[in-house]
Amino acid sequence: MITVTPKAVAKIREQFVKHGVQGGLRLGVLGGGCSGLSYLFKFDVKPRPTDEVYEFEDVKVFVDPKSKIYLDGMTLDWKDSLIHSGFEFENPNATKSCGCGTSFSA
Repeated sequence: MITVTPKAVAKIREQFVKHGVQGGLRLGVLGGGCSGLSYLFKFDVKPRPTDEVYEFEDVKVFVDPKSKIYLDGMTLDWKDSLIHSGFEFENPNATKSCGCGTSFSA
């Protein structure tokens, strides 16, 4: 299971409107990054046949089976602070994360 907080859903919806996106948000994992794995975060028109589709209000999130292994139990949140505002991945499968928060090792 993957969770997207209401604040993150609002920000995703805002980006969909800003960029005229029809479809959903693809969350995934790619090899690379300073910790070994990087989060994939992009718009996608439709899910692939093997994707798991999560729905949070009117926002759809697509996750492929390989990425789900690394993302299961993750929460996607939006944080606002004086220093940094952006999406934050709270991933219980990450044993180590980089300072920027966009790569991890499992």
